[in-house]
Amino acid sequence: MFKSFHPPVRTLMGPGPSDVNPRVTAAMGAPTIGHLDPAFVSLMDEIKQLLQYAFKTKNRLTIPVSAPGSAGMECTFTNLLEPGDKAIVCQNGVFGGRMKENVERCGATAIMVQDAWGSAVDPQKVEDALKANPSVKLLAFVHAETSTGALSDAKRLTELAHQYGALSLVDSVTGLGGVALDVDGWGIDAIYSGTQKCLSCPPGLSPVSFGERAVAVIKQRKHKVQSWFLDMALVMAYWEGDGSRTYHHTAPVNSMYGLHEALVILAEEGLEQSWARHAYHHRALAAGVTAMGLNFVVKQEQRLPQLNSITVPEGVKEAEVRARLLKEYNLEIGAGLGALAGKVWRIGLMGESASQTNVLLCLGALDAILSDMGAPINSGKAVSAAMAVYKQ
Repeated sequence: MFKSFHPPVRTLMGPGPSDVNPRVTAAMGAPTIGHLDPAFVSLMDEIKQLLQYAFKTKNRLTIPVSAPGSAGMECTFTNLLEPGDKAIVCQNGVFGGRMKENVERCGATAIMVQDAWGSAVDPQKVEDALKANPSVKLLAFVHAETSTGALSDAKRLTELAHQYGALSLVDSVTGLGGVALDVDGWGIDAIYSGTQKCLSCPPGLSPVSFGERAVAVIKQRKHKVQSWFLDMALVMAYWEGDGSRTYHHTAPVNSMYGLHEALVILAEEGLEQSWARHAYHHRALAAGVTAMGLNFVVKQEQRLPQLNSITVPEGVKEAEVRARLLKEYNLEIGAGLGALAGKVWRIGLMGESASQTNVLLCLGALDAILSDMGAPINSGKAVSAAMAVYKQ
């Protein structure tokens, strides 16, 4: 006989999802109404305004795609690229590789700019590629690389794209709400994110924003967008218009309630204050990690505060450590992906998870388990080093 599912209570400090604010959970339990109900249409308008605040943009086409962040990625590529187009794709981790897949599935050609995993995208390499390929339609890059914790200079890369007549397409799934991001100020043409990272909302929605240059490209397409569901020319009619919304799909109503509440919480805290909070708790975590004798994959000046890749000490079975953290402390951290699989742990400090309580829990638990395993660390140093930061 099947029974109701009751999940364990975890502290989520992996690469996502992050801990969800109880206000968001409560909002998602509100009564379901129709996706064309006037009350829900009003909510949609508020969600657009709140996302514009979070992205720092006035773009009209700023909406949550009714699917996870990977759908937001596909949405931006499928709407902007057509068969025969060329796109420069920067890869410095797993998600640049996924961009390449999207470019090719659109029938376009991906021109790759490769950087070492754990490094930011090199603007000089990008400029060289743009010079060598004058017919490129867009430059795609990951602002906040979730697989490594590297933070790239989105402002500079977007400037280069425009200098050579290309659109900029940006992945900020892990960046939105956690680190400086200014869509209008930096001139970003298209961007996508996710709800389950620094917004502390459950996974399932993907905020996207298209600027005027990108919208013009969408309207001038010669071929239909290969995905009916993600065709912005159709979706726009559902998200825009006064009292005359055109039915496109049944929106995930209760998930939208949750996103709205998560964005209200972000606005209450203040965008810049949220960025500062993530940086503050990262400094404490970094002090503890360093005191323990562990190393970061990404050098400090290119490091993403909310996603920390830590090198596994010699002789330690990284999966065993993660399993013990989950079993003994109900604490989740992440494993490495791709080239870093088995070599690193990924510790998330995102949204609700970015707190002093969580930093101290994580450092103390790691210290205890690694010491018990006889790992080559400086036992008993991590928590006091983090506390020194908090006492400043």
